[in-house]
Amino acid sequence: MPASANPVRAAVVDFDGTICEHDVSEEILRAFATPEWMDIDIRFQRGEIGSRECLIRQGALLEGTRRDMLRYALDRYAIDPTFAPFVAWAQDVGIEVAVASDGLGFYIEPMLRSAGVAGISILTNEVTFVPGERPSFFLPNAHPVCVGCGTCKMQAVLSRRDRLGPVAFVGEGHSDRYGALYADVVFAKKHLVDICRADGVTFHPWETFDDVRTGLESLNGSPEWTGPERCPGWKTP
Repeated sequence: MPASANPVRAAVVDFDGTICEHDVSEEILRAFATPEWMDIDIRFQRGEIGSRECLIRQGALLEGTRRDMLRYALDRYAIDPTFAPFVAWAQDVGIEVAVASDGLGFYIEPMLRSAGVAGISILTNEVTFVPGERPSFFLPNAHPVCVGCGTCKMQAVLSRRDRLGPVAFVGEGHSDRYGALYADVVFAKKHLVDICRADGVTFHPWETFDDVRTGLESLNGSPEWTGPERCPGWKTP
């Protein structure tokens, strides 16, 4: 398929539970944090706190070094084997692929590199571990005003639509809600299926990135986005 034939010009893809079947941030928390991290996560899933507050509060519970946590992730978890071929196909047809993650983030680039995936943008949070201190966070992909999320997936989608054209979003969980709300085409599984249904978002079900490729190849005409004017997760300081 020539690059000009596909109406979608960019794909924004979640990492935890999507590119990697496991939620690596949760697995690291399970192994290196005190059990209170689960109570914080439940509050986030209920919508009582935003993902940014959830991340910072959970991160404060971590005990261990970055090196140990990264080794733990690399030794135990791998990305979906269909993701690398999907990226290669997308690059061939002129679809820009970007990873957008609202997790701990430091393991994403090493995990992608170990699978031979390169040449894609990674939008995530940055965490610094200093011995004897709580982890500190830098949020380079946060919204300039809203403080709801660490990595703003709405912004990840909108900036690519403005620059390139229609955007597909691929995800599976609660932190993917706002990316799905603003995307032109949505691929959803697991929790994101129920979230899309509740929000009235049309989606394509998927299991592997072969399904995502097939779904994108089958599109006819330019998709029309009909999302909300303001993100329902909007929070100001």
